[in-house]
Amino acid sequence: MDEAVGTFITTERQNGSLFLLYKLDHFSRVCIKTHILRVKMKLTSKGRYAVMALVDLARFDNINPVSLRDISLRQGISLDFLEQIFSKLKKNQIVKSIRGNQGGYILSKDPSEIKLTNIFNAVDEKVKTVQCKKESKKGCNGKATKCITHNLWDELEVHINTFFENKSLNDLLKNNKENRV
Repeated sequence: MDEAVGTFITTERQNGSLFLLYKLDHFSRVCIKTHILRVKMKLTSKGRYAVMALVDLARFDNINPVSLRDISLRQGISLDFLEQIFSKLKKNQIVKSIRGNQGGYILSKDPSEIKLTNIFNAVDEKVKTVQCKKESKKGCNGKATKCITHNLWDELEVHINTFFENKSLNDLLKNNKENRV
């Protein structure tokens, strides 16, 4: 077995696809490898923590401004990381900061008006299932054409982003209350 194939199979063994990939030609391996990378797409900590912190804020800000320290303690998120996230959220007018002894953050809008898409955009989180640009004729696999399953992954991306556009902080608050009862 040559070194390039051996390296590829070792890499893919971790994904449970060793036998199948060994039997495929090189072009198929490239497409499947690209497919595996796309399927493992996930949100970064920044996006997930931004949503968690804003749900926490929405639960408590109707009384007083909420400090990042309190959110950090309740959610187990680093205070430094929260400061970076809230800087972006403030810049994008999702939260407002209140100065003073009893200061902290409040939501700038009603929770029903803040969509998850708004939060992800504010913290520069992109949900993509394909690595190539939509307008490009070149594919993610480095070939002159898009891979055979490109439209499938592109359609999945549309569904995911539509889901986030339709979910608001208020929806998450409702779900949280129902789960706690």
